[in-house]
Amino acid sequence: MSITVRKATEADIDIIAQALLESSRNSKKIGLFDLVFNTSDNDTLLSHLKQLALTTTKSYCHFSNFFIAVANGVSAGTICGYEPRIATHEIFSKALEEIGFDETYHERIAAYLLCEGEADNKTFVLDFMLIKPEFKSLDVFKELIGKSMLTARLKGYRKVQTSVEIGSVETEMIYKKLGFEVIDEKRSEYYKEQFDRAGIMRLQMIL
Repeated sequence: MSITVRKATEADIDIIAQALLESSRNSKKIGLFDLVFNTSDNDTLLSHLKQLALTTTKSYCHFSNFFIAVANGVSAGTICGYEPRIATHEIFSKALEEIGFDETYHERIAAYLLCEGEADNKTFVLDFMLIKPEFKSLDVFKELIGKSMLTARLKGYRKVQTSVEIGSVETEMIYKKLGFEVIDEKRSEYYKEQFDRAGIMRLQMIL
C-alpha cells in the first residue's frame, strides 16, 4: 500500500468533520462536541463541525491544521497538528461565535475541563486522529504522525504532545509504539459520570 501525506484543503472538509466527531466520542455515547453544540444528532453535528473547520478564525479545529493520509489514491485518514500558543481556547470560542454559538458551552463541558491537560507554549499538539477502518494499519498512523512531527520541527518545536482518554487502550498503544510516553493523567468522578471514562492522560515525544 502506497501512502502519502499532504496538507488538508477545504475539499477535505467531510473527513475532517468526521474526525472531529468520531475522535471526540471515541466509542462513547457522547463526546465533547455533543456537549459544545448541545445535540447528539449526527447530521446536525457534522454540519456544525464543517462550519467550524471553515471559519475565518483559525481555531484548532480549522482545516488548515489537518493532514490527510492518501493510500492508493484514496483519503485514508487524517490528524490535526496545532500550536496551542496560537490556537487558544479564546480563539476556539471566537470561532464558535462566528457560527452562532456563545460561551454557554463552558458549563456543559465542565467535566472535560477538569481533566484537560495544559500544553505550554513550547509544545506542538496532535489531536482528532481518524483512520478509516479499511486502512487501519500502523503504517498509516506512522506516516500521519511522522508528517505532523516534521511540521513541528520546522516550526521550531522540540516537544509533541497528545491526549488520550484513560481506557482507550488501542490509541494509547499506537502512540507508545511510535515513541510517545505517558507524562501525566487526570482523573475525575465527574468525568467518569459524564463520559464513562476515568479521565485523560497526556503522552509526549521529545523531538
